[in-house]
Amino acid sequence: MARFLPPPLRRGNPGRLPRFGRFCLRLLIWFLAISIGLSVIYKFVPPPITFTMLIDPHGFEKDWTPLSRTDRNMVAAVIAGEDSKFCDHNGFDTEAIEKAMERNATSSKLRGGSTISQQTAKNVFLWQGTGWTRYARKGLETWFTFLIENIWGKRRIMEVYLNVAETGIGTYGAEAAAQRYFHHSAARLSQVEAARIAAALPSPKKRSVVDPSGFTRRHGNVIAARSGVVRSSALDSCVYQ
Repeated sequence: MARFLPPPLRRGNPGRLPRFGRFCLRLLIWFLAISIGLSVIYKFVPPPITFTMLIDPHGFEKDWTPLSRTDRNMVAAVIAGEDSKFCDHNGFDTEAIEKAMERNATSSKLRGGSTISQQTAKNVFLWQGTGWTRYARKGLETWFTFLIENIWGKRRIMEVYLNVAETGIGTYGAEAAAQRYFHHSAARLSQVEAARIAAALPSPKKRSVVDPSGFTRRHGNVIAARSGVVRSSALDSCVYQ
């Protein structure tokens, strides 16, 4: 008597998922190798260009200057204005991040709690801007911040930051800013001059460094006053130890 067996169950391509998994693994390995490799290279070699410079419609002017030839007033000013806990945190200021999240929950205008380390990671390896890509960037920013904190150290982070930060329209770094606004080297920045550059950093295309008014002027005065505290309290000690 003939027996009829049910047809075999169809299964998907058994090789598709493993192939996709291998692809993802290779992609991850390449990403880790490239990101770590670049971080090691940039510990010793100045980053030649950033994505922000590359897409700047005004072009860009920069002049890499070692930290040894940048006035200590500039370091004190950015610590006072951007990240007073620079020497104490491991790249992330959790208190500042929590406060930023609380403000953003009740305000339509987003505010960040990024440290100088995070800003440096973003400036060197990633891109600017908001929108949905901001969330992807934040994840990558966390990884690159971890890398530079552990590979570069604080002094190198500060040195790179002061050379790649946007300091005006088509202007990048403290040296280019000093030459543009005050017509002398960053090695001779006064406390007030450094504070004015630092006051413009969050919004360099909109805030005036020369003859500032309103908020920018007041903010610059506050930074100048705090710079003295940075020096007297050795809040920049990790940069000069």
